Amino acid sequence: MDQRPSPDPDAGPPRCYRHPEAETGIRCTRCDKPICTRCMISASVGFQCPDCVRNGSGTGHAADANQPRTLAGGKVAGDQHLVTKILIGINLAVYLAVLVLGDRFVDELVLIGYAFSPTLGEVVGVADGEWYRLLTAAFLHQEVWHILFNVLGLWVIGGIVEPELGRIRYAALCLLSGLSGSALAYLVAAPNQPSLGASGVVYGLIGAWVVLARRRRHDMRPVVLFVALSLLMTFTRPGISWEAHVGGLVAGALVTYVLVHAPRARRDLVQYGACGLVFLIDLGIVLARSAALT
Repeated sequence: MDQRPSPDPDAGPPRCYRHPEAETGIRCTRCDKPICTRCMISASVGFQCPDCVRNGSGTGHAADANQPRTLAGGKVAGDQHLVTKILIGINLAVYLAVLVLGDRFVDELVLIGYAFSPTLGEVVGVADGEWYRLLTAAFLHQEVWHILFNVLGLWVIGGIVEPELGRIRYAALCLLSGLSGSALAYLVAAPNQPSLGASGVVYGLIGAWVVLARRRRHDMRPVVLFVALSLLMTFTRPGISWEAHVGGLVAGALVTYVLVHAPRARRDLVQYGACGLVFLIDLGIVLARSAALT
C-alpha cells in the first residue's frame, strides 16, 4: 500500500500538479496528486489524473478519457508542434517555388482585389472570382527577410499556442487568422494593392498568446510590450499590410478566447459555433467588397 504524505497546514490550498495556478480540492484516487477540473478524468470511483490513465495504472475510467486534454479541450498528441511544422513546411515550399518560377507564379497567388495584371495579361483579383487568393497569399513570400521573420514567428509563438489548444483547434485558429487578415486587407486596401505573407497568421498567434497568458495568469508585462512593439512596427514601417496584421490579431484573440473559456458542458458546440461565426463574418466582408467592386 502506498503511503500518502500528510498535508502541510501552512502550505495553503493544494494546486494542480499540471496547472500550478489552479487551486483544487480534488485528488487522483490512484496516486493522490492534486488535479484541477481540466485534468480530472472520471473513473468508476472518483477521478484519476492524466498520468495514471495514460500509463494504464488507472482502471474504470471513461472510454474516451484515455487521452489527456489541452487547455481548450483538445487531445494531447505525441508531437505537440506538428501543425506548426506543417505550416512552416508549406511556406518554405511555396517560397522555393517562387524562386524557381518567378513573378508569374506570384501574380497567380498574391492577394489582390481587382486589377489588370501586365504579367498575366488579364484582369485578376478576388472580385473577379479568384477567392483562392485570400488563402494562397497567406503562404506566399518574395523577400528572404520576410519569410524568415514569419517562419520564426510561427515557430516561436506557434510553439507556445499549439500545445495549449491541440491540433484541430490550433489549425482552425491559424486558418481563420489568415483568412481574417486577408478579408480585412481586401476590404480596406486599394483594389490594385497586392498583399502577401503569413503575417496574418503570425499576428493571430500573437492574439492567441495574449489570451492564453491571461488565462494562465502569467505576467502580462512582457506580453503587452511585445504586442506594442509588433504594432509599432506594423504602422511605422513602409510596405506593411497593417490590415492583415490587425485582422489576424483580432480574429486570433477572439477565437482563442472562446476556445479556452467555452463552458465544459457545451464546449464543442460553443467552440465550433464561434469558429463558424468568424468564418461567416469573413465571408460577408468578401461578398460585400466584391459587390462594391464589380
